Amino acid sequence: MSLMEHGGIPIRPVTAACWTSNSSTCPKDYTVISITEDGAAANFSRGFAMKSGYFLCYSKNLSGGMVVSDVQVISDKEAIPHGYCYIPEHLEPKASVSKKKRVCVRMVPVGSVDTAVLDIKLTAKSKMMLQHYTCVGDMHGYVMWCRKGQFSSPTPQVKPRRVSLDIHKLSLDQPAPPLPLRPSNAPPLPPGKLSIRRGILQSKDTVDTAADASHIYGITAIDGVPFILHPKFEIKSNGLTVSNTLNNIQIKSLQDIENEYSYTFTVEESAAKRTRSCTGIAS
Repeated sequence: MSLMEHGGIPIRPVTAACWTSNSSTCPKDYTVISITEDGAAANFSRGFAMKSGYFLCYSKNLSGGMVVSDVQVISDKEAIPHGYCYIPEHLEPKASVSKKKRVCVRMVPVGSVDTAVLDIKLTAKSKMMLQHYTCVGDMHGYVMWCRKGQFSSPTPQVKPRRVSLDIHKLSLDQPAPPLPLRPSNAPPLPPGKLSIRRGILQSKDTVDTAADASHIYGITAIDGVPFILHPKFEIKSNGLTVSNTLNNIQIKSLQDIENEYSYTFTVEESAAKRTRSCTGIAS
């Protein structure tokens, strides 16, 4: 269940954090923390009597699809934890952030977690405590605090669909497309080329023409294709039939096949022997 603030406003998580020199260098949709919770200026100066400084800022824009699940403050002698990254810097030219202590965050996809960092606050280095906030660490005279909890998942926006104009042109009253060519109205075959098998099929198809024409699924891929026997299987002018031609085939035994296609690999063996002898001489 997502938490709600007073007035029914959904709680949005922190999605990014960075350093900035001032409001002019601060990225869009970011909030600059310019004052601490105890009223002090939240200007992180690099050193004593340095006028230029930088501020911490954060964003709650969910358009990137990522949220901050954790934030830590580490020293320059510590290794950055696995899965964390240092927050970016948006500073004026020649300005820089102190590296003695740095802020790192853990970024995760918004749909992969139920809890995340909801808010970030700063206090001056004192004994002041913030309720419902966790102390992250101190750096350059300030103490960083963060609040974690459940957040409200963004409501997905429904994109309107456009109906194509071609759909409106469709109508069930349009005439059906013409049927493919059927054997009943096929072009006449040359005389002497019609086989007995084709005559039987044609007479049978004539009976089923009325039933098939009214049902589109009665049409097959061979409808309209004439059935003709291949010329080499037809009766020759010299009187030889297919059966006489098949009788001339000589059936060979296994021994006849082995004798005809026997191969001893003599050439390959002699070549292999020459290769071995040449190799021995070279060594």
